[in-house]
Formats: sequence, structure tokens, C-alpha cells
Amino acid sequence: MHDMTALLVELGSVILGLGIIGRFAGRIGLSPIPLYLLAGLAFGKGGLLPLGASEEFTAVGAEIGVILLLLLLGLEYSASELVTSLKTQYPSGAVDFVLNATPGAVAALLLGWGPVGAVALAGVTWISSSGVIAKVLADLGRLGNRETPVILGVLVIEDLSMAVYLPLLTAMLAGVGLAGGSIALLIALGTVGLVLYLALRHGRLISRAVSSDNPEMLLLVVLGLTVLVAGVAQQLQVSAAVGAFLVGIALSGEVAEGARKLLSPLRDLFAAVFFVFFGLSTIPSDIPPVLLPAALLAVVTVFTKIGTGWYAARRAGIGERGRWRAGGTLVARGEFSIVIAGLAVATEPRIGPLATAYVMILVIVGPLTARWTQPVVARVQKWRGKEEQPAAGSGAAVLATRVPSASEHEEVSASSE
Repeated sequence: MHDMTALLVELGSVILGLGIIGRFAGRIGLSPIPLYLLAGLAFGKGGLLPLGASEEFTAVGAEIGVILLLLLLGLEYSASELVTSLKTQYPSGAVDFVLNATPGAVAALLLGWGPVGAVALAGVTWISSSGVIAKVLADLGRLGNRETPVILGVLVIEDLSMAVYLPLLTAMLAGVGLAGGSIALLIALGTVGLVLYLALRHGRLISRAVSSDNPEMLLLVVLGLTVLVAGVAQQLQVSAAVGAFLVGIALSGEVAEGARKLLSPLRDLFAAVFFVFFGLSTIPSDIPPVLLPAALLAVVTVFTKIGTGWYAARRAGIGERGRWRAGGTLVARGEFSIVIAGLAVATEPRIGPLATAYVMILVIVGPLTARWTQPVVARVQKWRGKEEQPAAGSGAAVLATRVPSASEHEEVSASSE
């Protein structure tokens, strides 16, 4: 009875604290994600006041949070839109891999971690956090922006790439031969292909089977189906996040709209629990020794991710402001990076603290770059335009040769956004 009392008190305190933090973040116009993480860090292992009774419940809630984030992200788009996005965005996916996996691999080799460590840290720096980015897009009201499908296209390519990457990494860590690794890879790819096929060919039948006029029944069926598929996907090394996203893709029409309305409050609750749990699972004393290399790696990969988003949006014909918004939004790393580090820590123990510090930095910086990259770039361009004007001459000559300002560029590109 005492344990149950402690659990209820801790859970109530955590949820109430999240509500207060969320309201404060809204008042100052900031995404609450960084504050959730810092709160988790303060009350986690080695923090100011460790929470023990609610740890297991919070861990399960965090998993549900990631699943719901990706489910509702998938409900925004149909299977045909997903396939079109993959067809058009695969060059951006290749650029994303080269720009963002390379710094991690190079850093691991410089630290003397060997080939397996290089492959693991490359994955940590490569994959953006779908969960964090989904939350940021919702918080900033950008789900309807023209650059959002581009962002989601890059994220989907990354998430689906995990179906190839995770089995290969697991095989390398276990020292499994080529045959064992190939079997795991084929199972993962077959699972993704099967779900995509069902979504494309039989999505209407699935939606019809799930549909219900009773909101309670619709909520239970959609949530149960999503958690079931996510669990099977996780067992097959595809990742629960990808499984939940594909369930969302398979549902369409009125079913998708009804599910969004019913599940949005649950998503917000459990997504907040996920970010708090991430902080709770971090030991503050492990961070200082690896803070410098993690910070240097974070700085490099902030710019490489911004470059990735800018390139992807440019290929899609998005205007300049949308390109910078896309780049800034992709910066955050999170759940996949921690999963990768968790797999590799037995072989290379040093990757754990470094990956944690790296993700903590970017999961805090990511929501800030999503909000401020485009405004900062616009101000810099405007300032540079004003500074360049006197060099061109004076009077009529200045007016004749003046470089258009950032605001004029924005007016010209507004139709593209």
C-alpha cells in the first residue's frame, strides 16, 4: 500500500509539474520540451530529488508517448503521399546520410573506438528525433506549412532506414556473420514492405474495419492496434516508432480525422512523459567529462542538419523562408540516438555518456533552432543588405545598383511558401 501511495504522489507531482511548466513555456513563447528535459534531469538518478516509485510507469509512458507522436504524425498523410514523398525525397535522404553520419563516424575514429564504434556514433549523429520534431511542429502550428511534408519526407526516410541500419549494427555488435545479419535484415525489410503494401492496397478496408460511430470504441481499437503493431515491429527490429507511423498512414478519411481528435490529448500527455523520462534516465555526473567533445559534435551537426533541410526544401521548390525553417526543425536528436547508444554501450562503454550529452544538447537546441533559424537568417541578410549599400555609390547610383533586401526576397518567394 505504501508503494502505491508513493507511486500516486510521484505521478501526481510529475503531471502537475508538467502542466505548470507547459503554461510557463507558453507564456514566454517557448516550446516546453527543453524545460521537460531539464525537469527530468533535476529529478532523475543523481539529481536533486530522485524519483524511484514511478520509474517503471514513467518508462512505459515514455514508450507510449513516442508511439502516439508517430501515430498522429502518420494520420496527417495518406499512403500514396508517403510513397510520393519517398520517390521525390530520396536524394535528400542520401545527402542527409552523408552530411550527418560522417561527423559521428570521424569523431569515433579520432577517439579510437574502432569500426563498430564509428558505425554506432554515425547513427547517433545521423538520425533526427521524429518524436521531438513532431511535438515542435504541433507546438509551433506548422503542420500545415508547405515545408512540413519535406521535413516528414526526410524523417520517414531516416526512420525506414533504421530497418536496415539497426539489424546491421546489432549483427556487428554481436559478431554475427554475414548470413545471420542478412536474415535479420530481410525480416525487417519484409515487415516494412508488407505494412506499406497493406496500407496502399487495402487502406480503405482497414479504415472501414476500424471505423466506429462510438468514440470510445474508435479510441480503443485504434490505440490497441497501434500498440500491437508497434510491439511486433519492435520485436522484428523495425522499431516501434516506424510501426506506429505506418498504422497512421494506413488509416484515412473520417477514421483518421476522428482518431486525431480523440488521441491528441493522450499524445500531449504521454509525449511530455517521454521527454521527462529521457531526463530522468540521465545521470548528471556522467555529462561533464564528455561535454566538450559532445558540444563540438553538436555544433557541427547543427549546421549539417540545417544544410540538409535547406537542400531538401529547395529541391521541393519551397521559398527561402521555408528552407531555413525546414533546416532548423530537423536539428533535434532523441529517441533513436539513445536506442543506438544503448545497443552499442556493451561493446563501447564510452559511447553512452557522450551520446547522452550530445542528445541532451540537441534536444534542447532543436526546438530553439526550429523557431529562430529563419528569423535570425532574415535579420542577418537584412543587416548585410544595409551594410553593402554605401559601397555601391551614392544617390541614384545606389538606387540603381542596390541588392534587394531580405524582406523583398521574402515577398518574391512568398508565393512559393
